[in-house]
Amino acid sequence: MELNPQHTAVIAIHCQGDIVSGNGAFAPFFHDQVVSRNVISKIDRLLDNARESGMTVIYTRVAFKPDFSDLNANSPLLKVVEQAGCLKEGSELADIIPELAPATNDVVITHQRVGGFVPELTAVLEDRGIDTLVFAGVATNASVESTARVATDAGYRVIIAEDACSAATPEAHQASIESLGLLAEIATTADILGASSPQTV
Repeated sequence: MELNPQHTAVIAIHCQGDIVSGNGAFAPFFHDQVVSRNVISKIDRLLDNARESGMTVIYTRVAFKPDFSDLNANSPLLKVVEQAGCLKEGSELADIIPELAPATNDVVITHQRVGGFVPELTAVLEDRGIDTLVFAGVATNASVESTARVATDAGYRVIIAEDACSAATPEAHQASIESLGLLAEIATTADILGASSPQTV
């Protein structure tokens, strides 16, 4: 695998308290697999390496107005948001978790759908000349897959950091990875770290 840091972005999907933390609204769905697969530590390594090598670091996060006036709960996942009253803009659990806090030059894209490939993200990628996207985060079979699929259709080279993603169950994760294997490159964190080296002056 080869990566050109200047044209590569690492995108961390929904690393928010309500989604990946033990006290988050989605903890009953996702937390066990986040912990057992050591996803947070692997994402942290990917992001640190990306910054050191000169890649763009992007976070996508989902958050809604406190009155949910911008929530269209047309899917079971979004109905959970409505019922739990979670992911409200301004709440601590809607923020990126402290362990993965964005650095000064990182980009944070906030959206209101399951998938995060929104016009604001496209604008950042085009402005920076990005043609390769490395995805990590939660959940593999929901936000990661839906965002990656749109990215593939938009013409980007897409790489899934398989061991830096998780879903509600190992089976759901594996099924999603097998599906994504038809559309994207499936790699490990080690593969990606080995394909990039710190930028030299």
